[in-house]
Amino acid sequence: MDLATRRRRTALFLFFLIPGLSISSWVTRTPDIRDQLGASTAEMGLVLFGLSVGSMLGILGSGALVARFGTRPVMGVGAVLTITGLVVIGCGAVFTSAPTVAAGLFLFGAGMGGGEVAINIDGAEVEQLARRTVLPTLHGFFSLGTVVGAALGILCTAVEFPVLWHLSAMAVIAIGMFLYAIRAIPAGVGRTKGARSAEGGTAPARPAVWKDQRLLLIGGIILAMALAEGAANDWLPLLMVDGHGVDPALGSAVYAGFAAAMTLGRFCGGFFIDRFGRAPVVRASALSAALGLALVIFADSPVLAGAAVLFWGLGASLGFPVALSAAGDSGPDAAARVSLVAMIGYIAFLVGPPGLGFLGDHYGLRSAMIVVLGFVAVAVFLAPAIAPRPTRTSTPTPAPTPSRDQEPAPEK
Repeated sequence: MDLATRRRRTALFLFFLIPGLSISSWVTRTPDIRDQLGASTAEMGLVLFGLSVGSMLGILGSGALVARFGTRPVMGVGAVLTITGLVVIGCGAVFTSAPTVAAGLFLFGAGMGGGEVAINIDGAEVEQLARRTVLPTLHGFFSLGTVVGAALGILCTAVEFPVLWHLSAMAVIAIGMFLYAIRAIPAGVGRTKGARSAEGGTAPARPAVWKDQRLLLIGGIILAMALAEGAANDWLPLLMVDGHGVDPALGSAVYAGFAAAMTLGRFCGGFFIDRFGRAPVVRASALSAALGLALVIFADSPVLAGAAVLFWGLGASLGFPVALSAAGDSGPDAAARVSLVAMIGYIAFLVGPPGLGFLGDHYGLRSAMIVVLGFVAVAVFLAPAIAPRPTRTSTPTPAPTPSRDQEPAPEK
């Protein structure tokens, strides 16, 4: 790996670390912000709606923005919006303004939703340039950021550190990482609209990637594994408390175990992918996630369910980044392919957990997780879709030898 690619990879590590630190900082201070606003559960639901709207708009618009401007400006604007959103949330808490907090969450969601798709597109190109597995480690830095940010947030909560100063301090740290990282990202990556061909004319229109059957199968894998990850992020503590009768502190500890298993799986996954290939690793990951989910759903022992969460976390860790890698080299126009499947994954993050909440309200959270288990089981059978395409090697055609019946041509 040359020096420029190595610096670019390091910059992408930081671009993944920023949203991980930011979102866990906000989540850990949610109870304090709710108390400062004096908001009811229903009112907090309206405040959180700003995050959902911003994330959805960012995700849906990111592909077109990358095609028009490239990944660098989209990543930059996304990081700035995420950092600004943190400060606005803190100001809203200080001035007890629910609309201000909702506006900050809107900026935060738009920055994360739009920026992360662009980061994944850039990461897929770095992986192809380096000719080694990179995306799982990149996503590992997001998971690492959530763990570090959560630990700092818990500490700030314990010592009653003011929310505004906490979130502002995290914003300052994020600004420093952003200013260092943005310089290593080249311009023009992923840009297709307005690009010119080698002959000087406008580049020909590319075929619609959503018509590629193999790419849609890869999108199915991402949908299933993103749903498995998002369900745990939003519902695992309550699933353990309401479904298995553990106390809230232990439910939070079980979720911490899930996050640690995710982080470990993403940092170690590259070794197994390079050794055994994508398809076997993703199939094993989906089986591990399915086993963990099945035990959490059907086992009545809280101890067994808590241990099974580790299988759930390890299994859910690799499906999303590995499938993104497969999408990037599944055909021409890698940026559009990565953008499509990344949007499928992030939409699953947004739409899946509320849907599970609706089912859980009617049938219980343990029963609602059967839907997630079904999707993950389907991913086991879709795993062959992410295997690399076989390379066609052309063998030279041997020159025809004259038969014995043929006379040699006379010399002129």
